[in-house]
Amino acid sequence: MKTPTLLFIASVALAHAQPLDELVEQALRRNPEILAAQKRYEAMRQRPSEESSLPDPMLSLGYNSNGNPLPGAGIGTQPTANAGFMVSQEFPFPGKLGLRGGIAAREADAGFQQYLMTRLSVVSRLKQAYHQLHHAYEMIDIMERDRDLLRKILRITEARYSVGKAAQQDVFKAQTQISIMETRLERSRQELRSRQFEINSLLNRAPGSPISRPEEAPPAPIRAGLEELMTQVRENAPALRQQQKLVERTQLTLNLARKDYCPDYTLSGGYYYMGSMPPMYVARVDFKLPAYFWRKQRAEVAEQTANVSAAKHDYETASQTLSFRVKDDYLQAETSYRLMDMYSTTVIPQASLAFQSGLASYETGAVDFLSVLMNFSTMVEYELNYHEEVLNYFLALARVEEMTGVDLTK
Repeated sequence: MKTPTLLFIASVALAHAQPLDELVEQALRRNPEILAAQKRYEAMRQRPSEESSLPDPMLSLGYNSNGNPLPGAGIGTQPTANAGFMVSQEFPFPGKLGLRGGIAAREADAGFQQYLMTRLSVVSRLKQAYHQLHHAYEMIDIMERDRDLLRKILRITEARYSVGKAAQQDVFKAQTQISIMETRLERSRQELRSRQFEINSLLNRAPGSPISRPEEAPPAPIRAGLEELMTQVRENAPALRQQQKLVERTQLTLNLARKDYCPDYTLSGGYYYMGSMPPMYVARVDFKLPAYFWRKQRAEVAEQTANVSAAKHDYETASQTLSFRVKDDYLQAETSYRLMDMYSTTVIPQASLAFQSGLASYETGAVDFLSVLMNFSTMVEYELNYHEEVLNYFLALARVEEMTGVDLTK
């Protein structure tokens, strides 16, 4: 894209400009939202080991006595008196532990995708705030320069009024336009401060920390085609990958519900001391019988079947929504890029020439004040429109990057 006419480009020193990449790197290291998501994922990574482990074994200690309740009473003389221990271990039906570990693993995988989504979200918000901050600086530069132009017009109008060649209302109109420009300047200054606060918040810094003026970043053509981005969405978008992991999780949960028709069991073994008589050994197996399967296991299978269907529909919804948003923002970026080119190469230069010509003619009395004011307002509006499209372009790219995970600026 050609560089816009010098009439509306502010010459600002950028020696202390802070690169966006540096801010992104700081956010990835310091943002509390990212750090919290990382710790949640690290916690979820521990669950597969927990869920796939056997229940803790049970150790039982006890005695049987005859004649009185004291420990050891009757041992060696009575066949029912003894003291000993028993160890029990519960075993889920084969396959259940693996399914439970698989469910926890899918949840951990979904947690990792959520962590990636959090990173992308924070970076996207930071980039948007950064470009909005740059836009606020640009608006201030343009309006301060145009305010000076208005003051020049006011001086010319006052001079013409003093010699009876201009109406007093022309002076008032020029003064009113200067006041309007001041109100717009104040709004831009407020926007600048708000974006500085937002950036400091995303970087986990004190609200009053200084934020340097953003670097000048001339818009460049989008570095990826729409089809390439859509492929990236289908294959690697964290939001879709998270939904896919949740679908897999619900399928495993359904398989586990079906397994609950099969009984878990407990193996027990014990040794009992009987004094002068031979010791006693005990071995036992206990089964949990799914005796109420028609109202418990059957309902559980039906529940998980519905959850599987819901998860698949959620995946389809996420896919459709994400595809629409990527296409919409991509088209917005393309449109803004074309409009920037039109404004910078045709519309603004023409409006600038019309204003300069009209101002020169007004000084000689060839045109009226209203024509000059209209040309000035038109030029200012086009300049502001150009920078609005620059902002819209970068904001759209930041949103596409968040959804696809593709850096479109490198």
